[in-house]
Amino acid sequence: MGITKSTVRVGQKPTKEQLKQIREIAKKPIHYTKDCPESTPEALAEFAAMAHARRKAFKSVRHSGCSVKQG
Repeated sequence: MGITKSTVRVGQKPTKEQLKQIREIAKKPIHYTKDCPESTPEALAEFAAMAHARRKAFKSVRHSGCSVKQG
């Protein structure tokens, strides 16, 4: 099975066929390889820390579709 890419727009609802595909794929196991190994708890903790730091550093205020970076 290959990789399938889809673009979903805000407010867009998936079709019945797309929902069926998602449900079928969700039942299948994840297959890890040497090129894409399962993440260790340490690596996941590092990713979480980076995401938290990024969110903290780049808080933004949205107004009329524009983002304003707060310092």
